[in-house]
Amino acid sequence: MFKKILLVVVVLGVIAVVLFFTINGSAKKEDGLKTVACQKGEIIDKALAVGTIVPRHEIAVKSKISGIVKKLYVDVGDQVRVGEPLLDISPDPTPLEYAEAKRQVEISEVTFENADRELVRSKALIEKKLISEQEFENVKARRDETELRLSLAREKLSLIEKGQTKIATTVVDNVIKSSFDGTVLARFVDVGDPVVPLTSYQAGTEVMTLADMSDLLFKGTVDEIDVGKLRIGMPVELKVGALPKDKVSGKLTKVSPQAHKDEGSTVFDIEIDLDNPGQTPLRAGYSANADIIITKKDSVLIIPERLIEFVKDTAYVEIRDSLGTATKIPIQTGLSDGINVEVTGGLAEGALVVERPPKEIDGMF
Repeated sequence: MFKKILLVVVVLGVIAVVLFFTINGSAKKEDGLKTVACQKGEIIDKALAVGTIVPRHEIAVKSKISGIVKKLYVDVGDQVRVGEPLLDISPDPTPLEYAEAKRQVEISEVTFENADRELVRSKALIEKKLISEQEFENVKARRDETELRLSLAREKLSLIEKGQTKIATTVVDNVIKSSFDGTVLARFVDVGDPVVPLTSYQAGTEVMTLADMSDLLFKGTVDEIDVGKLRIGMPVELKVGALPKDKVSGKLTKVSPQAHKDEGSTVFDIEIDLDNPGQTPLRAGYSANADIIITKKDSVLIIPERLIEFVKDTAYVEIRDSLGTATKIPIQTGLSDGINVEVTGGLAEGALVVERPPKEIDGMF
């Protein structure tokens, strides 16, 4: 009998010990819950644009005559003023080109002299009414045409021989000059390099690139997901890769109506005017990311978005009360930046929201 009583006591003792540690273990687990306080802060909804800093005004400098680079007056990085010489082109015609140009002048001179003599005879005939007015006008037109052809032939020969000529009131010479105030961004030729002229049927040799570095802008692309939210005039904050400590701001000025593909993504081109670009030492070609501010709210209740559990269309969080108990409650949310979310109802400032560790999926590890 005594042994039976002793056995019952031992069993009850074991059960009591198990219950004690189970209860204490559960309490400690709840006491050790990690929480995040609901607090006031700033939240911004923004669209990301990726691109580069470029000059608004940039031109490719090309020659109007063919030849060899004789002299360079400027180099990359130099400041130039309008009308300032950039380089000299020394004409370098082939013997055949020179011979043809000279022969064309001689032929044009003979043709003009003949047409001029014919005009003199026609004047005498028209005075005697031996030819009609129309016949006289035709002779005069032929004489004027031959005079023009002679002038063109002489201009071409002068350009080949001296590298300079005058067409009407325009002087065409071998000295290429700057067309505006700016900076030499690039130089593509050296002394002795051949140069092909710009004509209506050929692009010509680009000898330099000039740009106005006092007027810069950002050109980039934004994903199609965000483009519908963009409005002209939205403020922008730029992060320049080469200048991580400098702050550059601006305004959205252009959004392309046409999308295009970029590495498999559908994107739209945008442009951003920079505020006071001279205050930051920017260079053409700097890569940059632009945060286009769509909506910004200050002093609103926010919590990390990872703390929210969505059931259908309702957002839930767990809060911890003064007794350490975790309770799931519904809340109302507003603006989100992808990391934090605005709380518009259901939570007060200072409320402790439980942060559960991520759940492991069976079979993944």
